[in-house]
Amino acid sequence: MSDLFLADPEQRQTSRRALRQQPAHARSRSHRRRRGGVVLALVFALLAGTCFVLWSVFGGLFDPAEPTADVIVDYPGPGSGQVQVTVAAGDTGDAIGATLTEAGVVATAQAFSDAYTANPQATAIQPGTYALHQRMRAADAVNALLDQGNRVSSRVTIPEGYTVEQVYQRLYEVTTISIEDYRAAAADPAALGVPVPVASVEGWLSPATYDVEPGADAVQVLSQMVARTVWELNTRGVPADQMQDVLTKASIVEREARRDEDRPKTARVIENRLREGMMLQVDATTLYGLGVTGRGPTRAELDDASNPYNTHEHLGLPPTPIAAPGAASLDAVLSPTPGNWRYWVTVNFDTGETLFAETYPEQLENEALMDEWLAANGY
Repeated sequence: MSDLFLADPEQRQTSRRALRQQPAHARSRSHRRRRGGVVLALVFALLAGTCFVLWSVFGGLFDPAEPTADVIVDYPGPGSGQVQVTVAAGDTGDAIGATLTEAGVVATAQAFSDAYTANPQATAIQPGTYALHQRMRAADAVNALLDQGNRVSSRVTIPEGYTVEQVYQRLYEVTTISIEDYRAAAADPAALGVPVPVASVEGWLSPATYDVEPGADAVQVLSQMVARTVWELNTRGVPADQMQDVLTKASIVEREARRDEDRPKTARVIENRLREGMMLQVDATTLYGLGVTGRGPTRAELDDASNPYNTHEHLGLPPTPIAAPGAASLDAVLSPTPGNWRYWVTVNFDTGETLFAETYPEQLENEALMDEWLAANGY
């Protein structure tokens, strides 16, 4: 109680004297207590103010009750590390954004979606597997997907005229999927998408360049090749019940004709001989049945009727195609050059020059030219 409220003047005087008579160290402790209280109060006030400012700026990021739909968080980039992500066929910008967000490439799907919309080239992003950084700026992620150099799929080219065994070997060299796996997958042509009953996928593995995604198996690889063949045939209006015959004829043209200008004539010879009931007498089919390439058949091989592909001994088309025909051979079969030729023979094996004949005596003259070339070139 303060001495100012003491009613007795003498008591007030006594109180003042008592205060003046307190030891100095006692008065000092009292002063420090008052000063410490002030400092503590100032510290609390400063902390409270700081917390208020921080909460005002960042509190919305942590308060689940506050809507954050309009807040788009984007990494500053350029990112680091590497992760593989797959863009599926038909993926929209939103779908790609969800994939990238889950993989840690972009901060939010919304940021990527906005960057995708803002980039007029974004719709050209191709399906495939890409190697990207994590924590990328969304706009940089769009550009990275447009850069085909970031694709990690294997690319394999199948030339025209390859047999299935040659195709399997080429695929194995690029994909490392075993040849045995490819053979096992090909044992069920229908499962690969061949639309008609066939005994073999020979001729159905379209020659083209393919991208094989990581993790793909033999069935997936061969299925896309069959799908390409079906597309080629459908595009040309080939009915399903004629597809196998068209591929078989085109495969013969592919293996026999070296020059594109000779393909429609070769196709016409095939049609003429089939129509007239003549043996095709094609060396390439006979060699296919023997599993031989790179040489001509011997006389004994031409006379071997046990070879079902020996068209010197068996009438009509061989049991299956003998190779993968290219587009030029397909077009030749579907639009053969008008003419009455029944024979052809290659007279220059360096250039592929081929002569066509309507009669057998004319064919013998052409074969003599072939023999001359062979003799002149040491064969």
